[in-house]
Amino acid sequence: MNAQAGTIRSTRFRDEREADWKRLSAIVEAAEKRGLSRLSFDDARDLVLLYRQATNSLSVAREISLDLAVVRYLESLCARAYLVVYAPRESLTGLLSRFFARSAPQAVRRSLLPIACAFALMIFGALAAFFLTAGDSSWFYAFVPGDLAAGRGPGASAEALRRVIYGEDYQPLGELGAFATYLFSHNTKVALFAFALGIVFCVPSVILLLYNGAMLGAFVSIHVDKGLGLDFMGWLTIHGVTELSAIAIASAGGLTLGYAMLFPGLRSRSAALRHAGRDAVKLALVAATMLFVAGILEGIGRQIVTDFWARLVIGWGVGLLWAAWFTLAGRGAGAGREALTEPV
Repeated sequence: MNAQAGTIRSTRFRDEREADWKRLSAIVEAAEKRGLSRLSFDDARDLVLLYRQATNSLSVAREISLDLAVVRYLESLCARAYLVVYAPRESLTGLLSRFFARSAPQAVRRSLLPIACAFALMIFGALAAFFLTAGDSSWFYAFVPGDLAAGRGPGASAEALRRVIYGEDYQPLGELGAFATYLFSHNTKVALFAFALGIVFCVPSVILLLYNGAMLGAFVSIHVDKGLGLDFMGWLTIHGVTELSAIAIASAGGLTLGYAMLFPGLRSRSAALRHAGRDAVKLALVAATMLFVAGILEGIGRQIVTDFWARLVIGWGVGLLWAAWFTLAGRGAGAGREALTEPV
């Protein structure tokens, strides 16, 4: 008798409200297919009212332990209606605008410590390789792969190195575009590995930062030995300020994830990782943007602009623009609070 009474009660409950549920389902389906803005005035008005009624019905159904099928149907319907009513609706342009205007620079400012650590590791690697290579030029090949050196090793003459620095070997503009694409792909892979591998308790990111710094230090040492230290720094500056900063920022995202794995605090490791990932992902997107610019500067700008001072002005000028963005953007009232909650 109890089972039969429960079935009768569930059937009556559904019969009394099913028309409203079907009406709500139809409105939600229309909003999902065509967008909320395409709803008629009556549908938009009824949507909120019927959603509230459905949530009340769900609460009652759970309270009096109605048929499980009814409860699951209402849960699904209410979840879909909630997304239609409350989910943020923002255009791609709006998302990008918010990211570049607030989210990205705020994430960088909150991550100054890991970014500083990333720069420190690269500088340490560069100094170590510089002095080792200066003492014994054979160390150069321990730090720089042969294909990357491309003949610019200890055995290269000062004149050959100078021709590379000042672009005396002519390159057609079509080839420069392909070269820029190659460099952008290569640098993106470096930053991606530094970011993704940081989750393994920071160790791979630390090693990668040291090694990238070591390659730079070895190159500097070879050019200093040939009396071309300043010339090489000018050659490197036009793209290196942006490129090395991007790699440091991407690596800082990896270090942030690794730190969350090592020291989750009062959170579980998964919760700490999710929390750290909000800023880490933004750092990776910032790094990708910077690497795109660095790829253009390295593949095209560096080949076209051969004057030493012009290279310095462009390289550090672009660097100052990045610094201004990171420092000044997103400092409006309540920006810090919003940055902690917004998804992008």
